[in-house]
Amino acid sequence: MRHEFLKLLGAEEPILVLAPMQDVTDLPFMRLISGYGNADVYFTEYFRVLPQSRLDPHILSSITRNPTGRPVVAQMIGNDIGALVRTARELQRHPVAAIDLNLGCPVPIVYRKCAGGGLLRDPDRVDQILGALREAVEIPFTVKTRIGFDDSDVFAELLPIFARHSLDLLTVHARTVKEMYRSAPRYEFIARAVEALPFPVIANGNIYSADKAEEVMAITRARGLMIGRGVIRNPWLFRQIREQRRGDLVFRPTGRDVLEYVRALWDAVSIRGPVREASQVNNMKKYMNFIGLGVEPTGAFLHRIRRAMTEREFFATCEEFLDHDEPMSLEPFPIALKERDVMAGETR
Repeated sequence: MRHEFLKLLGAEEPILVLAPMQDVTDLPFMRLISGYGNADVYFTEYFRVLPQSRLDPHILSSITRNPTGRPVVAQMIGNDIGALVRTARELQRHPVAAIDLNLGCPVPIVYRKCAGGGLLRDPDRVDQILGALREAVEIPFTVKTRIGFDDSDVFAELLPIFARHSLDLLTVHARTVKEMYRSAPRYEFIARAVEALPFPVIANGNIYSADKAEEVMAITRARGLMIGRGVIRNPWLFRQIREQRRGDLVFRPTGRDVLEYVRALWDAVSIRGPVREASQVNNMKKYMNFIGLGVEPTGAFLHRIRRAMTEREFFATCEEFLDHDEPMSLEPFPIALKERDVMAGETR
């Protein structure tokens, strides 16, 4: 898998990467997505790294039982240099294609502890961590970052730090940490990274269709694309991007195709063991929050799904809106969302 990852970095075709999404990109979700249009590379959920932490067995299973046939990159999050080095060495005993450091998580409980995107407030600390990890990691070493914490001016300071430590790959999400997902990505920052750095750069942020993928590639000249929320909504997206780039007819799912995907997703991510029916329904809602944006423009589907409490109510709503043969673009409609919604803001 490591050699295959390096071959991908040197190939001509854009690399298509499934983004790491906490509590989403686990073994069942990776298995499911691989059947709709496999990514070239998969990133794990992040391993939380603390002085006394151990590898999370649930996340580790997506590496040791990788069902996709494609390389898997293990992502870490933390700020303790000794613990990060120890964890990187432990992960290298497993079939991982690369080790990735998360410098972009925008969740407040994470960045307030100076981890994830919180580290972007301290470039000197980033420099120290990258130096220690570059020395400890004997396989490809990668970083996923945002363009700053609350000010993108720091990006100019971060670029030479990334260059100095000879990363094998940098993924750039073109927003600051404080912007969360509530503003339009500034892809020109990714283009700056591509121009400045001697290693491949992957573009990330609001890639929701094959047309949008072409636009982002043209603006950034990046080595490839990392997509997260767009693939939850449209599991055919990697396939569609490849078809469009080849000049083939681009597959467009019908409502019934989407309905079958929702059923397959329910089966894949159902909580094992004796749990309340409402818990199964609520578990699906974290996926439906993204899928619902592509179903219809009024927000009625999303409103009703969010209020479903039983499996019967859940699928009755899905069937009402999706049991049809009309093709669907699954591009996000500009539905009004509450400020606390994680996907509130720019979706196009």
